[in-house]
Amino acid sequence: MTWEGIDQRKFPRARHKCLIRVLKDGRKKAIGAFTENLGAGGICVVLEKGFGLFENVSLQIFLREDEKPIFCNGTVVWVVRRHPTNQSETVKYDTGIEFWNMSEEDKGRISRLVQDILNSDT
Repeated sequence: MTWEGIDQRKFPRARHKCLIRVLKDGRKKAIGAFTENLGAGGICVVLEKGFGLFENVSLQIFLREDEKPIFCNGTVVWVVRRHPTNQSETVKYDTGIEFWNMSEEDKGRISRLVQDILNSDT
């Protein structure tokens, strides 16, 4: 038996930079950021604010400029603190967010985008 690594995702992921807005439940101000990668099950995003594990958030995802955004909820499933490489940088947090409460139509939009990206990389 071989070790498959830490990546045990149910859905394929692709490196894709798209704008998102993250809003912690109960707050009024959203945090804007760009995704590192995404799949139909969740995203990896670098945030300037750390969220706690298993915190619930609301998401607005802009896959492409010419399309309507995706609205859904998510749960923070992992956080890794990035240490600054120089004094002018601030601390950032690699954050994994698992989607929930997303429409099947929007899951399909993400799946098609991921497949298009993966197919173009081969």
